Amino acid sequence: MPLEPSDSLLTRASLLFRLRDWKDTASWEEFYRLYRKLIYGLARRSGLTHNEAEEVMQDVFKRVAETIHNFESHPKRGRFRAWLLNLVRWRVSDKFRARRPEEHAAMAGQIAAASDAALMERMTDHEAGDRALWESEWQRNVLDAALARLARRVPAKQFQAFDLYALQRWPVLRVARDLGINPATVYLISHRLTRQLKVEVLRLKAQMG
Repeated sequence: MPLEPSDSLLTRASLLFRLRDWKDTASWEEFYRLYRKLIYGLARRSGLTHNEAEEVMQDVFKRVAETIHNFESHPKRGRFRAWLLNLVRWRVSDKFRARRPEEHAAMAGQIAAASDAALMERMTDHEAGDRALWESEWQRNVLDAALARLARRVPAKQFQAFDLYALQRWPVLRVARDLGINPATVYLISHRLTRQLKVEVLRLKAQMG
């Protein structure tokens, strides 16, 4: 059964809850690792420079630090990642507004030339695209983080076999030959680590909101 942000079990176990303790450096470092690529990637794809995207990332983390104490006490806000998406979009908009006056003038000219209906349609499409892209990137980010955790937990050779066979889709005989193990062992490793990966993904999704 999927967990919702208001569930007491999730509230107590989640990374978001642990972030309320500003002295919990390990949790803040984990949060940064899990979300920095997601935030930076959306900022860059929105048209910002590297430096601007880095500033957006820092601004968003600062805002999370300032407001995380209140987040879970207001479940009507929805899932954390939806709230985080709005934070990123607001900061991206701030960066565009802060650009040189001539850029603003060019943008104003483009907006004036468009009809209200066309402009509204374009803005709606852009927001929908942001949400879809954010969700896709979030899912991939969770999988990458789960794989990293799995790699740290299991013997290196086992993870290598899993990576080559299950992720990179090498033929089982090639994996067995290159790693010096028999094909049956490759199958067993892949089966066991696939199950562990699924568990890790579910755990991360619960923690990340």
